[in-house]
Amino acid sequence: MTVLWQPACSLDLIRLRAKLLHEIRCFFYARNVLEVETPILCQSIGTDPYIDFFSTSTAAILDGSIDNHCLYLQTSPEFAMKRLLAANVGSIYQISKVFRKGESGRFHNPEFTLLEWYRTGFDLAQLMDEVEQLLKQLLPFEQFSAQAQRVTYSDVFRQYTGLDALAFDQAQYQSAAEKLGFPEAIGVCANDHVTWLDFLFSHSVQPHLGNAGVCMIYDYPACLPSLARLNSNDARIVERVEVFIHGIELGNGYYELTDTDQQRARFEQEILLRNSNGAQKVNVDERFLGALRSGLPDCSGIALGLDRLLMIISQKSHIDEVLAFPVSNA
Repeated sequence: MTVLWQPACSLDLIRLRAKLLHEIRCFFYARNVLEVETPILCQSIGTDPYIDFFSTSTAAILDGSIDNHCLYLQTSPEFAMKRLLAANVGSIYQISKVFRKGESGRFHNPEFTLLEWYRTGFDLAQLMDEVEQLLKQLLPFEQFSAQAQRVTYSDVFRQYTGLDALAFDQAQYQSAAEKLGFPEAIGVCANDHVTWLDFLFSHSVQPHLGNAGVCMIYDYPACLPSLARLNSNDARIVERVEVFIHGIELGNGYYELTDTDQQRARFEQEILLRNSNGAQKVNVDERFLGALRSGLPDCSGIALGLDRLLMIISQKSHIDEVLAFPVSNA
């Protein structure tokens, strides 16, 4: 039997990845941002109802004894990094392997590389400035020849759907979906505002984003909060930004929520949604909430998918083309 053992991507792509990682480290070193490492295998996991994860199925050894508590492969280093922030380590970044179950396709591999960083004292606008500076350094000139576009979620959503993202009217959303050629959205989304936003954004808005360079969409509806804080001037929106290039979602960032009670309430709401969807049960990460309670410094943070960024830089059409050993060849 012939065994396929060779890397899936070219040696040039392996070298290009090494160059990309070197340039990222130089960028943050010059700005006195500390590189850190946090565990990939942890006792807790996030509560996001739309992300599935890998977990251990056997008893684990904890504190020198066998415990039936599950261990989880992390979908993001966010919680552990924020525990470091609460310990006053200052601005930090990490290049980490993360894992998401059930995600495989043109832009997804179950194991992928994430760049995540947090800047103490930064608001969302300052974080967006730094994202633009980093991408301008990493992307070829022809892919970043103009200033990054910055548009609010409400404006871009209205531009491509004709709808108000902040005021949900089911009849209007259904009518718009039919006009846009997505009658199936009615059965998929029912009367759930969040599902409608996700469906229409991904199908009607996202393909138009970043086709002339980098595009940043900010000020998301408050019903899509994740770990972002509410806007101090408008409680209908949260301080969140997503980065797109050529219709590809590259990054997701926040002006970080520091209110422990509000964060616990969001976790509990997400757990209820997970349970109603039949997703794997999770518990609130009490260590993370303990860090928030002790005092998370005022900060903004973002995570960028480096495999997707490498796809854009090398002009490849499938994530397998930039991975030495994708899941199909691992």
